[in-house]
Order: sequence, then structure tokens, then C-alpha cells
Amino acid sequence: MAGETVLTIIGNLTADPELRTVGNGSQVASFTIASTPRTYNRNTNQWEDGQALFMRCSVWRDMAAHVARSMSKGMRVIAQGRLSQRSYQDKNGANRTVVEMTVDEIGPSLRYAVAQVQRQTQNGGGNGFQQQSQQSSAWGQQNAQAPAGDPWGGNAGSNAEFGEGDPNDAF
Repeated sequence: MAGETVLTIIGNLTADPELRTVGNGSQVASFTIASTPRTYNRNTNQWEDGQALFMRCSVWRDMAAHVARSMSKGMRVIAQGRLSQRSYQDKNGANRTVVEMTVDEIGPSLRYAVAQVQRQTQNGGGNGFQQQSQQSSAWGQQNAQAPAGDPWGGNAGSNAEFGEGDPNDAF
């Protein structure tokens, strides 16, 4: 939607994502990302932590299950999504307002870790996604055998040019 506030946050998960199914059958995973700024103090020659930001996040549908299976407490992540604000009354009757992020994209930070990506195929498609075979895309054509399990297994000398095919089909 136009006019929404989009935010990218980098931080650590404070707990494992909580996966649940809501009334209409949709899945949602909820989690909190803690983002703490660090600055170098030249007087003490040490890094110092600033005030942490704790962002409550939710992710929906198929991606909710992917997040619940892939991410865990302490993992450093990069998430992008839309901020929203809602108000409610707590159990004592006090009015409260919270700011939350509905996540559109999330993944592990590779700054201090490595990851192995496994593409999930969709059953039935609800968003128009159709997976193509490797032969129908220039991205998947290879002149030489790629190492087993190599998601980037394309041949550097192939004739594929940028803009041809769907880059997602390479996985």
C-alpha cells in the first residue's frame, strides 16, 4: 500500500519464532528482533552497547512456516517489513499502544555465519508463482556438471545474459 512506513532491521531473535494457526486457517509466526547499536569509545578503546530496540514482528502464510523451521533464538537476521501501530487496553484497563512490523522479507545475516538455502516449492500457487524446469530458463542451462548441492552451480562461461529467464529458477 502507498504511504506505509517500510523498515529494515538487523538484529538477533530474542526467542524461537512462535508458529500458530488463526481462525481462517492462515499460519502466522511471531517473534522479536533485538537491535543494539554499538559504538567505539576511543577513550576506553572498547566497544559500548547503546539502548536496544526490541521490534515485535509477525510473518504470514507459507513464509511463517519457513521462518519457524529456519530461525531460532539468538540468530542474527535481516528483516524488512511494514510498520503498523495499534492500541488496546491491557488486563488492568490501561490504554496501551504498540508498534509492530509485518515482515515481507527475512533471512539470516551472513556477517558472522554461513547458510545453506533450500528452495521450497509451492503447492497450487495462490500467488501466481509457477516453477519452471531448468531447461526452459537460460539461468539453469549448464555446459558442465555443477558440484552436487551447489545452488550457484551455473557455468561462468555460459551464454546466459542478464535479464534472461527468472533468476529464482537457478535454485
